[in-house]
Amino acid sequence: MALLSSASPTRSIVVPALLLLSAASGALLLFCLLPSLSPSTPSSCSCSCPATSTTTTTVTTTTTSPSAKSIPTSTSQEDVLWLKKLLAQNLLVDVPLSQAEWHELRKGINPRTRAQQLQDLLNFHGIAHYEGLEAENHTALPCPGELLVEEHHSNYGEPWAGGRDVFEFLASATNLSPSDMVMEIGCGTLRVGIHFIQYLDPNHFHCLERDKLSLMAALRYELPAHGLLYKRPLIIKGEDMDFTNFGEGVSYDLIYASAVFLHIPDKLVWVGLERLASRLKPGKGRIFVSHNIKFCRRLGGEECKRRLTNLGLEYVGVQTHDSVLFNHYETWFEFRRLKV
Repeated sequence: MALLSSASPTRSIVVPALLLLSAASGALLLFCLLPSLSPSTPSSCSCSCPATSTTTTTVTTTTTSPSAKSIPTSTSQEDVLWLKKLLAQNLLVDVPLSQAEWHELRKGINPRTRAQQLQDLLNFHGIAHYEGLEAENHTALPCPGELLVEEHHSNYGEPWAGGRDVFEFLASATNLSPSDMVMEIGCGTLRVGIHFIQYLDPNHFHCLERDKLSLMAALRYELPAHGLLYKRPLIIKGEDMDFTNFGEGVSYDLIYASAVFLHIPDKLVWVGLERLASRLKPGKGRIFVSHNIKFCRRLGGEECKRRLTNLGLEYVGVQTHDSVLFNHYETWFEFRRLKV
């Protein structure tokens, strides 16, 4: 009570008491901090020190495998709205309607067709280049000029960008995950396959392709240009639906043929289905065929169903998907293993 008194005889005690209280507080704080400053085993101090934010670090530094990452397989409505907003922000909503308007936009840029680009590449080898043997010393994977100017992107009846549409549809329709196994029959120059390879774990994309030029474009240009050599896709040249080089015991979550069965005799299509049926995973596994299934309809409904049943397959139904970038839709026919 004397500390609270305002009488003059006791006022001289106030200063020493405050100093004593401050010293005691400082000693207590130092006592709590000493264990954290010591390199030895932490003390069992039971004082209530303030909690730190280390728990947040513990949660956020948890490592995940590539398969566990959330990788979107389709373009969302939010994605579309974001891009439209960015286009409006940059005054790019309205596109040119005539060749003259397009030419006006290209002023200051050297407009070259692919044929002109190739000729320039053959004549001048680019702005700066190595001569003679030095070219081999500095270029790990020399690529033909015809592939560098991407002439193979025009080998299809529709824009190259349509390959992304096929990937998004098939990945969504099968609830695809990076750890799944995928086989494409006739992957060509990887118009579709490049997106599967990017998404899937290494060694999880297989393809059988017969065309030499397509294989050259896929292996010598598309894979290195996209930085996907580390994904080690198994792409094999072969004909007559021969899948023996893909190994025994390999089963697939998805097998698809994009505009391929249209150009194959019906008999060979059935041979392929027979050889692939046992490689399709029960339950989740699906076969998708694009455009039409004339190989089946030419037989009639009952005969087609009988043949599929003999192969252990059944027809599921037909689906369509739209394109993100151009006015187009594509039709797909779905098959699966027979339910036991």
